[in-house]
Amino acid sequence: MKWEKLLTRGRFGDLATGNVLTQTARNEFEIDYDRIIFSAPFRNLQDKTQVFPLPEQAFVHTRLTHSLEVSSVGRSLGKAAGEFLIDKYPNLQKSEISPSEIGSIVAAAALTHDIGNPPFGHAGEEAISDFFKFHPAGKVWESHVRMEQWGDLCNFEGNAQGFRMLVSKKFGLKLTYATLAAFTKYPRPSLIPHRDIARRSQKKFGFFINQLGDFEQMTSFLGIEKSSPECWFRHPLAFLVEAADDICYSIIDLEDGCTMGLVSFEETVNLLAPILKDKFDAEKLKNRTQAQNLGALRALAIGELIQETVAVFANYEESMCKGNFDKALTDIIPSAKALQRISEVSVQKIYRSKIVLEKEAAGFQVLEGLLSVFSQALYHQFYDPNQFSGQDKSILRLLPEDFPLKGWGAEVNPYPLLRALVDFISGMTDKYALNLYRRVKGISFPGV
Repeated sequence: MKWEKLLTRGRFGDLATGNVLTQTARNEFEIDYDRIIFSAPFRNLQDKTQVFPLPEQAFVHTRLTHSLEVSSVGRSLGKAAGEFLIDKYPNLQKSEISPSEIGSIVAAAALTHDIGNPPFGHAGEEAISDFFKFHPAGKVWESHVRMEQWGDLCNFEGNAQGFRMLVSKKFGLKLTYATLAAFTKYPRPSLIPHRDIARRSQKKFGFFINQLGDFEQMTSFLGIEKSSPECWFRHPLAFLVEAADDICYSIIDLEDGCTMGLVSFEETVNLLAPILKDKFDAEKLKNRTQAQNLGALRALAIGELIQETVAVFANYEESMCKGNFDKALTDIIPSAKALQRISEVSVQKIYRSKIVLEKEAAGFQVLEGLLSVFSQALYHQFYDPNQFSGQDKSILRLLPEDFPLKGWGAEVNPYPLLRALVDFISGMTDKYALNLYRRVKGISFPGV
């Protein structure tokens, strides 16, 4: 893979754009960023779970604040890596690519990294998958779709949902191929014969089977090669997007946990001290509030992790372009052990805390309930009309106006219909999903 091609400015769906510069004060990748910021899917992240579902405290991060922070770290990583790349490869200067533009690619991709996540965080992903795997109203569809399509439905993946949304004509984002590829951490479909567990990029999957053509179009344009018949290599900048996410959730989830009293301030300081090294000065913690100290420690830790990550990226970028390097950068930086310890404490005291587990359990019920009533109504209408009831008719009237309700039947593969249903449910905010669930189950009534 060649950097000159990996950083071209062409936009998805327009193979003719190549490296032509838009006559505007913004570069092409800043345009990507702005399109994402003003999009409806991004705006919905303001009411989607980061760690604590339906938070009552203003300081707790949602997916929106988390995504903005990851994007900020991503821009710093990308710009620093860009300075290294342009100094190393003079040909990039001929393409008029600047370090700032490379920073913009990583920032835009990082801004979207959670855009496909459903309500209630990772519990929401599992709830959607479990509905098709185990619930009678979900399993009934298995005989109507192909094996690889069923694999998509039984393994809902927020990264693949995000790619689907970013290439969708519905939202009109039309991002650059470079941003789309940097977004894609897992360049493979859901079902592959053999998964290489040594390759980080094969840990999950990054696109649904009906987006295969879109994905192939992107990789062909950028010259991204295959690692196997079903899998591709990562775009090298995807490693920086992943690192920005790893850095933010490691440090900031710990900060949230400390603020909520789940991790003591003393333990938090001890966890961050190995990252800060000689920058840590206990004397400076005196005569300041806990919130001020947490903010200062967080900023110092993130700054140190950015420097370490860029240094490792510089060491391995040639190997990335050859497809030989496939690890998380934060697993091999000097502070890797400290991050691992933070992760262990976070799992034990934050992610498995009672407040999180109780609301996650409720989230399972909400998403299963919504999928059940809508899925059953669709199945009755098109595949079991003798069971199509007045209740089903009322339920289907709650679907979006643009929902594809025509053309289905016993001889038609319903995979696109089910994909649209999952789009609808996964695109909801936490509160909207909860309120709609209450209404369709008769637990509450509008205006009451």
